[in-house]
Amino acid sequence: MSEPSSSESTLTLTTPIQYLPGVGPARATKLRKLGLRIARDILFLFPRNHTFPPPPTKVADLAEGQPATFIGTITDAELVSRTPGKSIFAAIVENDSGAVRIVFFNQPFRAEQLTFETQVRISGAPKLAGLRWEFTHPQYEIVQEGELPDEDAPGGLILANYPLTEGIKQSDLRRLARPLVNELAGQLTEVLPERLRTEAAQRLNAAGMELPDVLPGISDALRGIHLPESEADLTAAQTRLVFQELLVMQLALAMRRRSLTSELRAPSLECTATVRNRILRRFPFELTGDQRRVMDVIAADMARQFPMNRLLQGDVGSGKTVVAIFAMLVAVAGGHQATLMAPTEVLARQHHATLQRMLADSRVRVGLLCGSLGAAERRGTVEKIRTGELDIVIGTQALLYGVEFHRLGLCVIDEQHKFGVKQRVTLRDGGVDPHYLVMSATPIPRSVAMTQFGDVDLSTLREKPAGRGAVHTYLAGDSWRDRWWAFVKERVAEGRQAFVVAPRVGPEVESADEELSELVDPAEPPAEDITSVHSTYEQLRTGPLKGLRVGLLHGRMASDEKQQVMESFAEGELDVLVSTTVIEVGIDVPNATVMAILGGNRFGLAQLHQLRGRVSRGTHAGHVCVFVDGDKPPQDDERLKVFEQTLDGFELAEADFRLRGPGDVLGQRQSGDARLRIADLHRDVEILQVAREMAQDWIDQDPEMESEGLEDLKSQVLRRYGNHLDLSDGA
Repeated sequence: MSEPSSSESTLTLTTPIQYLPGVGPARATKLRKLGLRIARDILFLFPRNHTFPPPPTKVADLAEGQPATFIGTITDAELVSRTPGKSIFAAIVENDSGAVRIVFFNQPFRAEQLTFETQVRISGAPKLAGLRWEFTHPQYEIVQEGELPDEDAPGGLILANYPLTEGIKQSDLRRLARPLVNELAGQLTEVLPERLRTEAAQRLNAAGMELPDVLPGISDALRGIHLPESEADLTAAQTRLVFQELLVMQLALAMRRRSLTSELRAPSLECTATVRNRILRRFPFELTGDQRRVMDVIAADMARQFPMNRLLQGDVGSGKTVVAIFAMLVAVAGGHQATLMAPTEVLARQHHATLQRMLADSRVRVGLLCGSLGAAERRGTVEKIRTGELDIVIGTQALLYGVEFHRLGLCVIDEQHKFGVKQRVTLRDGGVDPHYLVMSATPIPRSVAMTQFGDVDLSTLREKPAGRGAVHTYLAGDSWRDRWWAFVKERVAEGRQAFVVAPRVGPEVESADEELSELVDPAEPPAEDITSVHSTYEQLRTGPLKGLRVGLLHGRMASDEKQQVMESFAEGELDVLVSTTVIEVGIDVPNATVMAILGGNRFGLAQLHQLRGRVSRGTHAGHVCVFVDGDKPPQDDERLKVFEQTLDGFELAEADFRLRGPGDVLGQRQSGDARLRIADLHRDVEILQVAREMAQDWIDQDPEMESEGLEDLKSQVLRRYGNHLDLSDGA
């Protein structure tokens, strides 16, 4: 296919990238790596940031040391090499106001870029060198013929900085974007009516932003983000584009939320005062105010005829499992079954043992279903579930395969990332959905909660049960090891127990722990000096902890072997447990008050906090020492410093979010085109809040988005998120 000539072609939003002026097949191949396939894609290739050079200045107005921009043409250039590795490149840049000199030391490649008659825009702080102004190592941009603006020209003086790929420079993308934005932005469909943009501006200004009375239309917003004339112009443009992206997401979540609360049906499980008091008498401790409040909310949810869809988040040790047990007993009291799905078999067995102890003198029948059960035992358990002979079933994802419930009323999922929409379908009973309570052991940053979990109700436990001991955290290098192992032996002598956590299984096992999937960057192979759980176990039991009862636990052990080790530790038959992160979630041994985490710089903040939570279960003070690999002092690691100084899981979640970024904001439900392109959840939390409030208000008033002027907005919502959130045109 031949390239059409410029005289016979008219650019449109769908013009293939290779046919744009100055592109061609070779450059188009490189641009496709940035996701640029048609002209429209360039309009939505948003800058990463912007450079704000000083305003263009005439020679007569230059001042020593005062930042300035000078626009002109190179009229002379020379490269002088003095000795090997030493060089000076100098050039004269002229315009109608006069000439300046630019100088680069030991950068001979500048001679290939800044050639005679090249037009440039330079920025820096000039100084007088004799009778001529001189810029040393200035920032510069080469400007093509016909693109050189004068001092009063709007646009282009604030420079957009785009994401790049090999073979593509900033100047290439700027030259490509300028004419396309000017020519094609007006061809885009406006999906946000003026009344909507006016309401958004009012709410955002009320939240403390300084914006015009109406957010700009889409064409003006794109010109403002690519070719801003002022910082105010850029702010308004960016706000409009960020707001639209977040609004579309929040509308999708509001539509999903509505479908869950109006179209689906669930059993109505009323919790009378008698039932509530009978359940609460089974807890042999004083509940926190947060626990009682959340229990009341859950009871009200479960009494309704549509499915509860609630996320329960809480810090380590805040008592989420107690709330889940309450909800399950409400379901059983209402004549239905309940199930709790745990992320690991170790934790499932622990939940099962806890419930059996608590309900030993009751008529509630508790069963366990997990992958390690023998075939006959599994068949028997599955049959009891089908006939209703079991009231509460604890298990892993084995509950999703080949299991038919008699009357399932509640499904509790421990750790939200293990469960999705497709799994829910398998638990439906004749078109009736159970209620859902999802527990998150990791506190969630506010902005992430409004996006990843915007279609669920959120409850939070912040209070800790009374009587918990304080936890002390230390960062250490290798020089601390002998002192620390001596400290461990002292605590064991006092009757306490200890954990030692290693970041990997080791070469003795073919592949890493199933629990380590998010621990180490797969692109970075483990270095030889990373401590493995096997080598640590051998070194400790024959070395500094010789004489103590040391056990080994990791995710590649057989299920019955893992269970035996955990039971031995829980019953005090082991003094020290050397483990991988298989202990991370929910393991409850109150007598274990000491923990060493090896290779701590290889763990995320949330994971470190979960591990630390294993030594805050009882009344004795806890001690956690994080050892860091490498030669740098541990205090040089900003993440670990935050971890050492902060015990509050919610503060750590915000810090982790700030340091690492949000990733895919809709988690496993999101991929590809549904990622955020311009919004930043850390920076744009106030815009997100306004978008969420407006989306919920509109869906409450107009569930089908049938109001005049919303057709294109609804289409965009369904196009971007319909598949991810299981929406349809009838949503």
